Amino acid sequence: MKASTLILGLISLSFFANAQQKKGGYTINGNILGLKSPYVYLSVNGKSDSAAVKDGKFSYKGENVTAPSKVTLHNKVVRLGTFYVENVPVTIKGDLDKPDDIIITGGKTQTDNNELSASKKNIDEQLNKIYEAWGTANKAKDPVALAKADKEMEPLEEHSKQLTIEFIKTHPASYVSLEKINELTYELDYAAVSGLFQGLSPVIKASGAGKKVETSLAVLKKGSNGQKMIDFTQNNPSGKPVSFSSFKGKYVLVDFWASWCGPCRGENPNVVKAYNRFSPKGFTVLGVSLDQDGTKWKKAIEDDKLPWDQVSELNGWKNEVAKYYGINGIPSNYLVDPNGIIVARNLRGEQLTKKLEELLP
Repeated sequence: MKASTLILGLISLSFFANAQQKKGGYTINGNILGLKSPYVYLSVNGKSDSAAVKDGKFSYKGENVTAPSKVTLHNKVVRLGTFYVENVPVTIKGDLDKPDDIIITGGKTQTDNNELSASKKNIDEQLNKIYEAWGTANKAKDPVALAKADKEMEPLEEHSKQLTIEFIKTHPASYVSLEKINELTYELDYAAVSGLFQGLSPVIKASGAGKKVETSLAVLKKGSNGQKMIDFTQNNPSGKPVSFSSFKGKYVLVDFWASWCGPCRGENPNVVKAYNRFSPKGFTVLGVSLDQDGTKWKKAIEDDKLPWDQVSELNGWKNEVAKYYGINGIPSNYLVDPNGIIVARNLRGEQLTKKLEELLP
């Protein structure tokens, strides 16, 4: 479930290079019914600022930007919007009680963003309800409700993804397309993401953010389908070394997770179910934890009743294998065939079961 995936260290798509725009900065003028907080708060380019509110209205003057920059706006209680600023006025109108319906207009990039959001509005509304149900089920540790939510969200998320891909293909000169390609690196294999990136305009690809995405794609390629999984050795909870090469001859799900990762813990029952069904046919799992606290790691293994081998360097995000593959969000996994070749990536819920049914009928 991508909305619940914990993402850390994603590439910042601030887009601050190479695009020439007129100087003078930008302005944000808001009028939000029911907004009573003395201030609204903004975050842009890694900096935080505020603007005074009176009778629901506020105004903010920003510095000159050299390329479209993403801004988040909130009143410490409700997120009022995430939008793009260029060196043109931005207008925000709406009702505090209906944050999803707040209208934000501005430059070309924001117009593009509004177009994509409008195309997915109905899907997003359905998904938000399912995500809420998933969260409730996860908190209650209700496997039946979790499975139901996973099954309902899968086709909707796939539809949303396809709409995003279509937008990228039809908007090659949009910075929104570049950002969405960056997001899709978690969901799509290298070949698909690289193809979308190559379809962008030369100006977008040559931008500062474009160069960053290009670099991330080079890392993504190392873990793409058809590549050989690197051999590695890390210690299990008892302190004994376990090598990936010792699993040769089996299909192995190399599963990156951590005890502190809620979505990982929510996904564990799905993996346990797949393990119990397919392990007699030559399937196993190797858990690679990004924990730092060994006690919490061991307790999570026990609490979630994970029967497969587990290893960790207890070095958090600095885990060498995670760094090699550029893993910046968990849960994340690679399905590797008996010869050590990667055949799939980031299989979640029923996706894992379907792939194993295909490979191990």
